[in-house]
Amino acid sequence: MAKYIFVTGGVVSGIGKGIAAASIGRLLKDRGLTVFMQKFDPYLNVDPGTMSPYQHGEVFVTKDGTETDLDLGHYERFIDEELTKRASITTGKVYSKVIRNERRGDYDGATVQVIPHITDEIKNAVYQAAEESGADVIITEIGGTVGDIESLPFVEAIRQIHSEMPTEDVAFVHTVLVPNIPGSDELKTKPTQHSFKELMSQGIKTDIIITRSEGVVDENLRRKISLFCDVPPEAVIQSDNVELIYEVPLVFHRQGLDHLILELLDLKGQPESDGSWKKMVDGFKEAKEEVKIGLVGKYVELHDAYLSVTQALLDAGYALGKKVDIRWIKATELEDDNVDEKLGDLQGIIVPGGFGSRGMEGMVLASKYAREHKIPYFGICLGMQIAVIDVARHLANLREANSAECDVDTPYPVIDLMESQIGVENIGGTLRLGNYDCSLAENTLVRELYGTNKIIERHRHRYEFNNNFRLDLRKAGLVLSGINEDLDLVEIVELTEHPFFVGCQFHPEFKSRPNKIHPLFSGFIEASSKVKK
Repeated sequence: MAKYIFVTGGVVSGIGKGIAAASIGRLLKDRGLTVFMQKFDPYLNVDPGTMSPYQHGEVFVTKDGTETDLDLGHYERFIDEELTKRASITTGKVYSKVIRNERRGDYDGATVQVIPHITDEIKNAVYQAAEESGADVIITEIGGTVGDIESLPFVEAIRQIHSEMPTEDVAFVHTVLVPNIPGSDELKTKPTQHSFKELMSQGIKTDIIITRSEGVVDENLRRKISLFCDVPPEAVIQSDNVELIYEVPLVFHRQGLDHLILELLDLKGQPESDGSWKKMVDGFKEAKEEVKIGLVGKYVELHDAYLSVTQALLDAGYALGKKVDIRWIKATELEDDNVDEKLGDLQGIIVPGGFGSRGMEGMVLASKYAREHKIPYFGICLGMQIAVIDVARHLANLREANSAECDVDTPYPVIDLMESQIGVENIGGTLRLGNYDCSLAENTLVRELYGTNKIIERHRHRYEFNNNFRLDLRKAGLVLSGINEDLDLVEIVELTEHPFFVGCQFHPEFKSRPNKIHPLFSGFIEASSKVKK
């Protein structure tokens, strides 16, 4: 039987609840347990796939093609497990399913209500995750903060799970802000006390409180929180500000959080950590040599829009003993008369995924500059399409080449809508999503980097390389180094006679881990580090 940990938030959102949950997962995995993680998002969207990045940052994609909140990227990077659709539950998903059930008559004429029908569906999502994953521990993060109207059904559902299960099978972790009052430089615990009481009013008694603050939660404050919130002093854990987010599990371990959770869940006797995570973090912190990487995109003012990409870049650098200095370059501001000023001192250029025509010409200019100046170039999804357009225009003499997404009248649609997408009306959940196979050609850079001829990578796109232009682009020097054989789709392109010029239609950042660096990111950073500053 699985054990369950529910992580809630109080006072304000954005204080690192997802990192706290992921860190708990890492601690338990280091103690020999298998872990599955979930995020419950209270918004009415079925998933974040149709949202602007300004709303929730990047859209993370699981191996089975579910579009999810960016927190699932943190989960996978920390616990090194591939999650599934069971890991992402929204109010929209829950209500959609309940309404479908009602339309079929599944409720035998009953009046459909939040309790029990909505809460039952939420509970089923937790129990199904346990059944399908077979994990020892299910960690579920409740989005938002306690007291939010939209969170009430989720809080009620986890309260019911606690009442249905033995006491030692469920633990509640509550994350709170301990604010610093300007002027007095004094930390205040009153918001924590009110948050605890709000949670209690909804029938949940928390077992552990994780605090986040600018100052140190000393023993006096710890005892005060313990007294007012009815938890042992050792169950008040501070989440320190750290240099690397991967240090958070080590911070928690030093305060005994893993031991405390194992006792609460009656999981005594688990082996101690082998120290590999600490060794990795210590190695990362020894990185010294800087590598300047320019990220050319549409949303560079919003770093969360490229969270998995930037984390994969940083992790690849650390693993190679390098500190990656990411320069954020707005594609819409990149033009012929300033390209040398903006890109001239870079050691590598990456163009990540995106949709729409805004900034496309600036990205094509970045690809052309990297190609001509022998600066390593890495194009992901849209970035691969940009590289294909660049090569078509400037090497294959197809001057008006473009993507049909941006110019439906282009005479050379080197990037075109996939056949499977023709006639698709709904934009939510209809992209080519999740894991697909790819065969790597012999004597190519990507084959060398991967060390195998077959790979599986995650996708999120609607447009693809147009096979009608294969011959023209090959003649121009473009190497089609990765092919999905089932659909005969070009998945990876590269150029020879260049230190690193690679574009991939998939999203390798979704599979990169701090303790298992993705080979394309590793190869890109290594090639970039060899470019003279």
